[in-house]
Amino acid sequence: MISEAFRGHDQEQHQQSTRLRAMEENIDVRSHTEGRNGLSHERKPVEDINNGHSTYKPVINGVVIGHNGKDHTNGSAPFRSLPISALKQNGLLQNLAAGGDKPNPSEEREDAELEKARQEWEALDNIQPALTEDSNPTPLISFNEALQYFQTTDLGDLLKNIQPTIRRTGLAAIAHFLFGPPRLHRELLEERDLVFAIAQCPVDNSQTVHMRVLQTIYKRLIGTRLDSPRYGPHWENIGFQGTDPATDLRGTGFLGLMHTLYFVMDPETLPLARDIYKLSQHPTQNFPFCVMSINMTRIALQVLREEALSKECNRRQQVVGVLNEFYVATFLHVYQLWKTQQKTIADSGFVLKEVELFAKKNPKQMLRRLEVFLKERQAGGIPRGMSPDPQAQQPSPGLGERGSRAGTGQGSRGKEMHFTGVCDLPPDMEGEARLI
Repeated sequence: MISEAFRGHDQEQHQQSTRLRAMEENIDVRSHTEGRNGLSHERKPVEDINNGHSTYKPVINGVVIGHNGKDHTNGSAPFRSLPISALKQNGLLQNLAAGGDKPNPSEEREDAELEKARQEWEALDNIQPALTEDSNPTPLISFNEALQYFQTTDLGDLLKNIQPTIRRTGLAAIAHFLFGPPRLHRELLEERDLVFAIAQCPVDNSQTVHMRVLQTIYKRLIGTRLDSPRYGPHWENIGFQGTDPATDLRGTGFLGLMHTLYFVMDPETLPLARDIYKLSQHPTQNFPFCVMSINMTRIALQVLREEALSKECNRRQQVVGVLNEFYVATFLHVYQLWKTQQKTIADSGFVLKEVELFAKKNPKQMLRRLEVFLKERQAGGIPRGMSPDPQAQQPSPGLGERGSRAGTGQGSRGKEMHFTGVCDLPPDMEGEARLI
């Protein structure tokens, strides 16, 4: 027992001498212990040896945490309060947030989602609109170009179902023969039949010409260079009743679109078309422009079917040119009546009925009024297209030069005018004047 006490005393003396030598040589003696979360706790002597015993101030990552020489890092006593700035500087908060040396999978996923969200937000600056002025829009199509397409298209199946004249029997047939308008010249029958065949032709989404006609009408009325989707509420802006213009072509088929195309692409009639479109947007006198236009085509077809235009067609030796002008003349009559008499959509049925009756009885007077209106407008200093318009087609035949230009080549299928159409006017709709 005595020997063990001496040995313990010798060891203590040896340790004290070692510490004295270390302090004399300015050597820091540090002991490392394993602390919470696997952090290293270091002890650094900050006081001199007194009476053979040393007192230490424990240090964690270079921060003094106690002054009584007791180590609580591995005990049950909690840490004493430390400055947050000191913890940040020594990386303690970062290590605690990271869960020590082991990564937290849920936090890694959150970091990844945040990084992805940041990248998406930064990418917003690079997003461009789908349609820009630099896009390559569908080129406009002139009436004559669309007409040439139908001149070379096989419409044989549609020709089988046309009704180009009114079937009369008995006394009505005799009275019509004796006192009615003259018959259409034989060389014009093919052109007339083609008009009614086109009036049975539906819109075909697979035909580029059909789509270009729709796009051209929309662009000319709205005043945009950009293409519009095939379906959508934007078609209501130019007076169709729904998202698909094809559903409004009852009774006129594609011929209704061809007449509207003629109206907006002929530089002589374009100013009138824009005036009527402007009136259709009036707060109180508004009406659906394209639906009204289709009704003008329906009236023109019925007048042609009743042979009221045969005399003028024979005189000019053409059918399509005369029908185009009669369509515009009818629209002009509606426009003047609607504007001067302050008509509204509630009056549309009565207006259309009145216009149809007048048109059937006075086709020559209707055409003459249109000719005078356009001449007076031009004489008033307003050029044909209101302003130079590079997109407008060359004037279609008619009104002066049209009669002379129409006299050649009318007997062949390659003549100037043919239409794409819709359906023949159903018998129960004949004579009925209302918005389709």
